[in-house]
Amino acid sequence: MRIKTNRLFFLLLLIIITHSCVQQDIQPTLKITDKNKLNEVLDHFVEEDFYPFVYARLEDLDGNVIYEHSSVNKDLLPNAKVDGNTWIRIWSMSKIVTISVALDLIEDGVLKLNDPVTKYIPEFENLKVAVSDNGKSLTEYKWHERNNACPVKLVPNDSVMTVLHLINHEAGFYYATTGFPCIDSLIAEQNLPMAKNSDDLIKRMSNLPLIQHPGTDYFYGTNTTVLGLVAERATGKNLNQLVVERVTDPMAIKGLKYGLPVNEKLLPKFTGRDSVLRKAKRGELDIFGPDVPDYDLNHQLYLGGEGMIGTADGYADFIRMLLKRGELNGYRFLEKETVEDIYAPHTQKDNPYGYNGYNLWVSGDSMKVKKQGDAGLWIGGGYECTHFWADPKRNFVGIIMSQNNEVREPGNAMNDTFRGELYQQIWANEKEK
Repeated sequence: MRIKTNRLFFLLLLIIITHSCVQQDIQPTLKITDKNKLNEVLDHFVEEDFYPFVYARLEDLDGNVIYEHSSVNKDLLPNAKVDGNTWIRIWSMSKIVTISVALDLIEDGVLKLNDPVTKYIPEFENLKVAVSDNGKSLTEYKWHERNNACPVKLVPNDSVMTVLHLINHEAGFYYATTGFPCIDSLIAEQNLPMAKNSDDLIKRMSNLPLIQHPGTDYFYGTNTTVLGLVAERATGKNLNQLVVERVTDPMAIKGLKYGLPVNEKLLPKFTGRDSVLRKAKRGELDIFGPDVPDYDLNHQLYLGGEGMIGTADGYADFIRMLLKRGELNGYRFLEKETVEDIYAPHTQKDNPYGYNGYNLWVSGDSMKVKKQGDAGLWIGGGYECTHFWADPKRNFVGIIMSQNNEVREPGNAMNDTFRGELYQQIWANEKEK
């Protein structure tokens, strides 16, 4: 009996030791030695009028707050309190949410990556492609050459646009900031955020040419917005319903949604476009042209690439789901293999600074060489200076929130400067171990 007891004891001990080692590999302890230095970085960029406010938050894999700091310009926002529960316009940080919903639908067999977009949006059957007058693809023009591409001519689309093209920004949709005046003016005239609903948005977009033949190149734009429209048509539900039913409700994420909650107010829009930080005027945030999303609960339009609002706390929860390979709060949203595909190389694979997964930038060695962070970080951001990254090596999430467009130099170095200071401390602590 004693022998059996001893064997059982040692077996249990071995299991405990093994489990402990596995947990340590999955979630190493992140130690920040000098939070004041991190605070000083953020305070500097606010005090020097680069940003109206900055709120930064770091969470470990379980959602424990490792670090947070809020800095507010009291001249611009005298009564504002900004924290982890402040609602923020997150713009393109909406994209990875929409892509995740589409991937969930693919897992369920509702969509396929190679499905033609026109299977769900037949209104796009006759989309034309804009090329220069001599037939050259617009994507071949460098930025300083783009004025010379106008006027353009329209040619028939020679390829099948797929769901995968939408996910990878290879479908040919774009914003009103391409640098081609004759293209930017066309999309501005359609004023997409003011569409009444999804059908009206599709009607407006069907009047626009593509900027390339689908599948030929990477061109960032409203591709994810169209992906959201495909998800709506495929399910018969609007994107707001899909996010609530598949993402936020089952995973208990409170700070991520379409439409501003009742009795809540969004912070003003700011710009530094003329070297003075001030409130932005209508049309100065010109990604769509004259108008931007209104976040009105009664406006039944859900822009999958731009239209969400979120809190730092809520968005960190969503990114933690990715770090946990598709699971959060006891609910499996995506399969592990699907999440692995999100951060696998898909586009810009020859870029010296990293590569693109499914609209998730994965940093290369240059970030570590420049002391701006580590290689292998999953990075994203939004139009008004929202920023996130996930560190899959140390299993923590970083969120930096502000609301400013066109930050004057050198203010756009804030995220790299903050990450640089953070990782200097991380590396120093890891070297000591």
